[in-house]
Order: sequence, then C-alpha cells, then structure tokens
Amino acid sequence: MRAIVLSAGQGKRLLPLTATEPKCLLPVDGDSTVLDLQLAALARCGFEQVTVVVGFGADHVERFVARNRYGEMRVETQYNPFFSISDNLATCWMAREAMQGDFVLLNGDTLFEDALLERVLDAPRAAITVTIDRKDEYDADDMKVKLDPEGRLGSIGKTLPPSTVDGEAIGMILFREPGTIAYREALDRAIRQPESMRNWYLSVVDELAHKMPVDTVCIEGCWWAEIDCPEDLDAVRGHFLPGSKQRQGTDA
Repeated sequence: MRAIVLSAGQGKRLLPLTATEPKCLLPVDGDSTVLDLQLAALARCGFEQVTVVVGFGADHVERFVARNRYGEMRVETQYNPFFSISDNLATCWMAREAMQGDFVLLNGDTLFEDALLERVLDAPRAAITVTIDRKDEYDADDMKVKLDPEGRLGSIGKTLPPSTVDGEAIGMILFREPGTIAYREALDRAIRQPESMRNWYLSVVDELAHKMPVDTVCIEGCWWAEIDCPEDLDAVRGHFLPGSKQRQGTDA
C-alpha cells in the first residue's frame, strides 16, 4: 500500500507561524509535527511507501524526511515548482507517477487516529472510496458531499447548496484499480485546462463521479482534524495534551 501526502502549501492563515516553516512542520504534540504524526500513523497501518509532495519550504521538509525513519516504510519527496501560483490540483498532478496500484491520497493538514485509517482500508473494495464525516452544520470552507440513494458520491465541492449536503470530505481518498488509472488519466486531462492552476484535485473526483461509481466510507465517531487557522491549531494541540479526555483511545 502506498500513500501520497499533499504538503506543498505554506498555510498563510497561520502566519507568522508559517513565515519560514510550512504548515506540515508545525509541532502539534510536543516536538512532533503534523507530518511526523501522519507518517507514524501510516507506518503503523502497514504502508510501505509514501510520497510527500512539497513546495513552500521544500528544503525544510526534505531535511525532515531525510533524518527521520518510520520502520521499513520508505518516504520520498516530490517537488511542485508551481506551489506559489497553483491550488492543489497541480500539486496532486506532480505525484501522478507515484499513483500505482492501491494508494491513499491524503491532505497534508489532516490528522487522524489509526482507527479512522483502518476503517477506510477495511471498506468494501471499490475503485475510488472518498472518506466522509457528518456534522450538524457545514460552513463555507467545508468540502461538502452529496450522496446518491446507494450512498455513493453524487457531487463534491465547497459550493453545494446546504439543503443537498450529506457530509464533508475529510481529505483522504482510497484508490484501487481501475480507479487508480482512471484518476491518473483524469488528472492529465484536467491539468491541460486553462483553469487548472485554480482548481482542487477533488474537482477531478467530482468529474469521475458522474462517469463511474465512486464509493464513500463514513468515519463518524473517529477522531480527525484539519488545521487551517490558529483556532484549529490550538484545538489539535489541546487534543494531544497529556491527560486530555479527547486523546484517550487516539493513536494519531
């Protein structure tokens, strides 16, 4: 099993903390950084190879990867030279050569407990499986999903009408053949479009959902967090404080 972690962004909403270090290298559990916790969780769940796509502060991330080991899991980096002018579709496209066989695509600012990743890996085999969660209300920044009557993905995007929303994508997708090939080919088509530098990689998943079945797995009840702003960072650091009730049972 492979994983691709999209960590090319700076995290401007976290300035000045990210003035020189990218968001993925912010410490959240003592000295352990976001990327450190992600890689450790992937290793514990049996992943053999990880590609970290870097951009802002690439040399910092490359040094981090070079000096840290996670058992026998191999970790490599892939540089996105367009990180300062592109959204994450281009970052994802840079990793297309690593999209082989079964792999998990993961946002570089998403943390999670091991049980969540295990639930995703244990989901019924499908070409593409989008990980979703549910909550009472969704804000403008949530990547919302609409499901079809069978629970498969109907649409995904930030601007879906509130009345149609069935959950949010947490930034973790499992691809298995033939989904791997379909997604790689769709990325190649998408990157040729004039608007490609402004698009998200999930726009390609949305396109595919209208052409082939795209399954979903709900991880409701599992702990996860996305770090976008100082409030998110404070909440995650609070989660990892010794004795935190939230931390009990969490291995992330």
